[in-house]
Amino acid sequence: MTRSSLRLEPAADPDAIYQILLDAHDGLSAEQSQTMQTRLILLLANHIGDPAVIAQAVATARAGLAAPGAASGPD
Repeated sequence: MTRSSLRLEPAADPDAIYQILLDAHDGLSAEQSQTMQTRLILLLANHIGDPAVIAQAVATARAGLAAPGAASGPD
């Protein structure tokens, strides 16, 4: 069985995808927007279907983020 890996190359039309993601929030409250994002993440994770690829995506998305309460840089 061949294991998939996370695809990091740009999509065919990244600007269109970005616009779709931005437009998805139009007219939603902050709470509705967060709910929609959670649903979208779960739908896309289900579509991907490979836990290893999803784990790679999570690690890539978290890379470089500071822990809550951590200093963001020198003062």
